[in-house]
Amino acid sequence: MTLLEAVVLAVLQGFTEFLPISSSGHLILVPTLMGWDDQGLAFDIAVHFGTLISVIVYFRSDLAAMLRSLGNAARGTVDADARLALQLCAASVPIGIAGWLFVDFIEAQLRTPVVIAVTTGVFGIALWLSDRYGRRRVEERNFGWAAALFVGMAQVLALIPGTSRSGITMTAALAAGMTREAAGRFAFLLAIPAICMAAGWQALQLLGTNEPLPWAALILGTAVAAAVAFATIAVFLKLIGRIGMVWFAVYRLALAAVLLWVVG
Repeated sequence: MTLLEAVVLAVLQGFTEFLPISSSGHLILVPTLMGWDDQGLAFDIAVHFGTLISVIVYFRSDLAAMLRSLGNAARGTVDADARLALQLCAASVPIGIAGWLFVDFIEAQLRTPVVIAVTTGVFGIALWLSDRYGRRRVEERNFGWAAALFVGMAQVLALIPGTSRSGITMTAALAAGMTREAAGRFAFLLAIPAICMAAGWQALQLLGTNEPLPWAALILGTAVAAAVAFATIAVFLKLIGRIGMVWFAVYRLALAAVLLWVVG
């Protein structure tokens, strides 16, 4: 992997990880079009770590408030921040269990360009429908437990390549009545445990290999992915209330068509 490839793939990961447009679709399309070799497991871990850093830094105040409230909850006082933290933890359980049970099957059977193209298109339509017909009244700190668990169950679908973790969680949150901005914030906060689990699983895989580590590409990829992801989160949350999800849905349908054409 060259440093140019590392920068391009890190920009792609940082940009697409938190937008509802399917990072896996882009990470197949661009290397295929450019004729690049697979980036390797170590690089996947590095860019995931970069996006994890970005979301933690962006939501540092929210996370600190939730941690303080969890401390108070242990003494019997449960406020909105503590409830949100507990909901995020509970909503992360389904994808952890499903990933542990089905990851080998998914890697062997579903990580194909055709599957990614189909899920990119289908869940793009689902995103638009949720945005179009959702009530868009509820903020994340007023979210009910049943709705939070519904989003957590929907997140399991993100294990299917092309679904988009942020896309399916925003789709479910909008369908459950969240505002666009709240759906984005809830999806991004829910990404923290999901990315931790994914990167942890990848790290365990890496320990069982003798894969050489291109440290320059890994460090550069981590830094670029973190910077791009941070900017993407900030811009998305500022604009989503005005632009809605329709353009992301249209883009996903176009991407699905291009993927089918490239691999067809």
